[in-house]
Amino acid sequence: MFPPQPAGIRPIAVHIHFLDPYQVGISPIHRTDARVKLVLVLAFIFTTALVPVGAWPILILLLVIVVSLEVLSGVGVGYILKRALLALPIILAAFPLIFTIPGMSLFSFSLGAWEISASIAGVERFISIAMKSWISIQMAILLTTTTPFPDILVAMRAVRVPRLLVAIFGLMWRYLFVFADEALRLLRARAARSGVSDIAGLRTGGSLVWRAQTAGGLAGNLFMRSLERSERIYVAMLARGYDGEIRTLPQAEMKTYNWIVLGFGGGILGLVLILSLLMGA
Repeated sequence: MFPPQPAGIRPIAVHIHFLDPYQVGISPIHRTDARVKLVLVLAFIFTTALVPVGAWPILILLLVIVVSLEVLSGVGVGYILKRALLALPIILAAFPLIFTIPGMSLFSFSLGAWEISASIAGVERFISIAMKSWISIQMAILLTTTTPFPDILVAMRAVRVPRLLVAIFGLMWRYLFVFADEALRLLRARAARSGVSDIAGLRTGGSLVWRAQTAGGLAGNLFMRSLERSERIYVAMLARGYDGEIRTLPQAEMKTYNWIVLGFGGGILGLVLILSLLMGA
């Protein structure tokens, strides 16, 4: 199918395919209008953020909703859960709250001359932030997995997101593939110039310092080549009349199915928000 490649290098299209999270499908979620999905996802994240600390039944209910949608989409719960590890840095950033929020002590330990104590209120706040982040990330991933990115950009313009922000998101997405293309070209060139020994256990290449210097040179070369190529692309875009506005075909009117989904989803989220506020009160 593909011509022979140097060892360790696969076709560029195969690698870049993994950068695109969209999964083709015919599920009801795939068929829903991108504008409806974007509005409901933003409303879901907003509702999740407003859930008070300690409202565990509401958080569990939101998690059940997300998992149900993942199953309905046919994408797979495991696939989205792996990508939801993106929430890990946010969770780690909230970890110090366990020891900084005052309250009844849960446990304590000594660290040199300091006595460190973890409070129950801090643990509750940390778990609440972790669950909110994890649930919200899953919903955002579900949106990008079931909706082509160009459709998301069109939906953003439909809900009156500023044109500049939409243009930035669109160019960022397109230049990501340009960046990956240049990186794979450099890796292919390096693989073509590298010797590989057939003797098992024989290490080829230089020392660790040499490898670090080589990787640094590749990174610098990558940024320079990507910058030059992006400038050429931008000049070509200007020559073709680009003025910062994404040109698309006229948007189709939403069908009855989409209005039903929007109303039903909005009603569910409104009910969840009311319940969470009542629990917080």
